Amino acid sequence: MSTSAVDQQRLFRHRPYALFWAARNLSAFSVQMAAVATGWLVYQKTGSAYDLGFIGLAQFVPMVLLTLPVGHIADRADRRRIIVACQLIESVALAVLAWGIVAGWLEVVHIFAAVVVLGAAQAFERPTMSALLPGLLPAGMLQRAIAMASSANQSAYIVGPAVGGLLYAVHIAVPFAVAAAFMFGAALLIAAIAVEARPAMAREPATLRSVFSGISFIWHRPVLLGAVSLDLFAVLLGGATALMPIYARDILGTGPWGLGILRAAPAAGALSMSLFLSRMSMRRAVGAKLFLAVAGFGVATVVFALSTNLLLSVAALYCVGVADNVSVVIRSSLVQLATPDAVRGRVNAVHSLFIGTSNQLGEFESGITAGLLGAVPAALLGGVATVAVALLWIRIFPALRRIETLWGPVE
Repeated sequence: MSTSAVDQQRLFRHRPYALFWAARNLSAFSVQMAAVATGWLVYQKTGSAYDLGFIGLAQFVPMVLLTLPVGHIADRADRRRIIVACQLIESVALAVLAWGIVAGWLEVVHIFAAVVVLGAAQAFERPTMSALLPGLLPAGMLQRAIAMASSANQSAYIVGPAVGGLLYAVHIAVPFAVAAAFMFGAALLIAAIAVEARPAMAREPATLRSVFSGISFIWHRPVLLGAVSLDLFAVLLGGATALMPIYARDILGTGPWGLGILRAAPAAGALSMSLFLSRMSMRRAVGAKLFLAVAGFGVATVVFALSTNLLLSVAALYCVGVADNVSVVIRSSLVQLATPDAVRGRVNAVHSLFIGTSNQLGEFESGITAGLLGAVPAALLGGVATVAVALLWIRIFPALRRIETLWGPVE
């Protein structure tokens, strides 16, 4: 048996990590099914690129308002209870969407209200999940654990959109109902995790200094600031997720099933890379690989923007996922290695805010740009801008470029 296979077996012998892995998988599956169904439903009702952008904005606003206070809470409270509460709220919101469709009262305003609730819950859930993970395993297993958790997410990102598109074709309410059930299952799994209690900590008051300490921590560490901000601007400018319903219906001539395939393609690429990284640690030139991955993300986005063939579009999005996963694993590992547990919730909250900002605000930016210029120019401009950001960040953050390994503390 190979060393990597033995390491993977060791990971799953830790029951808390196995439960965490399964819960994260179910949660991601739920989010992706709901996302593809929501995008298609809104575009079907309105036919507006602007409204697709506003889906991202509806998630972005609660994330910005809540994420930093969440980090403070995650460093003081039981992280498992926070996650369970969030997932139960998300399950209820998704069930209400299914009920509204079946009962016939669901309008676009109700969809956006549910999206706001989901965004608020995820603003709490995501950084707390990230902060919980390092306490479940020995430090030496962290990079592989992150890669394996990422592979769980990406598996869900592949199957979730595809299944969501197929279930939407059966009945509009079905993907929302199934997503609600999966999110409820994730909450049960997180509730079953038993971990050692963290050392008692002083009850630090919730001052502005405390709440913003995560930002201060990252700001004074150029490697972390460079890695997190690189992802922020790359995905903010280069993300074409919001435009996929337009590409599926108007450019590639497919239906909900085609949208599901497009949404699944980046996840397929990310899964392939995450499985590779879970078996093969990055031992050299980590910083250079990060910049190469972000530039590759931009180039693949350009190919997708110009494609009018479904197979070529899927191939380009597959490469987008491959490049993005390299960035995710490197960035997440750097953040976890550099952060002591006492501030891990707040630092991961800032990290989550940057990621969420790039995703949700990127969708808003793409929708508005597509409304003004058209879908193809918007996606093309985003891909070119991503490559430009990677080249600029190499000069601004030379310390990040010089990072060699993920095997020790990061300053």
